[in-house]
Amino acid sequence: QRIARAGFGIAHALEADTQVRLRDWSLVRQGGATPGSSRYAIRAQAEGFALELDCARPQGVLLQGSGGLSRKGPDPQQASYYYSQPQLAVTGAITLAGRRMPVQPLAAPANRAWMDHEWGSGAIGRGTRGWDWFSVQLEDGRDLMIYQLRGEDGVRTLQSSGTLVERDGRATPLSPSEFSVEVTARWTSPRSKGTYPARWLLRVPKADLALEVVPVLPDQELVTDRSTRVTYWEGACDVRAPGSARPLGRAYVELTGYAGKGALGLF
Repeated sequence: QRIARAGFGIAHALEADTQVRLRDWSLVRQGGATPGSSRYAIRAQAEGFALELDCARPQGVLLQGSGGLSRKGPDPQQASYYYSQPQLAVTGAITLAGRRMPVQPLAAPANRAWMDHEWGSGAIGRGTRGWDWFSVQLEDGRDLMIYQLRGEDGVRTLQSSGTLVERDGRATPLSPSEFSVEVTARWTSPRSKGTYPARWLLRVPKADLALEVVPVLPDQELVTDRSTRVTYWEGACDVRAPGSARPLGRAYVELTGYAGKGALGLF
């Protein structure tokens, strides 16, 4: 964890393009504006660990919500601008304990990363307790993004949303009535004592999708006392056919509002 103000050669972020640096950590976009002509270079070092990743953009930008405007509450200011790039081809290496290891594809044809960029006023619907967010890359080439905002009663709000992306890049918005998220297991953190969902069944009937999402390991909680001071769960998951071990893809999940005070951060 690191945090710093811009300036003094320590940290900076450009407004016109993707270029964020914090000492020797960086995320920089390089190349042109058309799909396939640009890439993101990620570099980070820490004690006993280093990350060197290059993420190429083979497809265009996916605008989430209504033309890129994602509603988070009934009032006009309760919204964010939001776009995704769900199919980034990844190359590079990870260094762990002095051993440099090339990034190897887990499945053909290559490693794939998912980049989300969301920004706005920070306002969210009054009474919102947290959210569950899923990004799913299916082996058949489709992508699925789902998030559900939860009220004080734990029930999801009408501003919950989703997007299904076909193999050819066509995107179909999903309303709350067009998908369901069923929690089938839970995990309690030994640090924060927060209890999180730990396995899910996602259904999108109109696309004939039923997916079991299972964390790669239960403990992927982030307690960011030295930076943003948010306690939440965020991590890698496997995607399987329900009731079987047959792999259908991979997912990344973010869960907020389960670990008490500070779980929503600036929201």
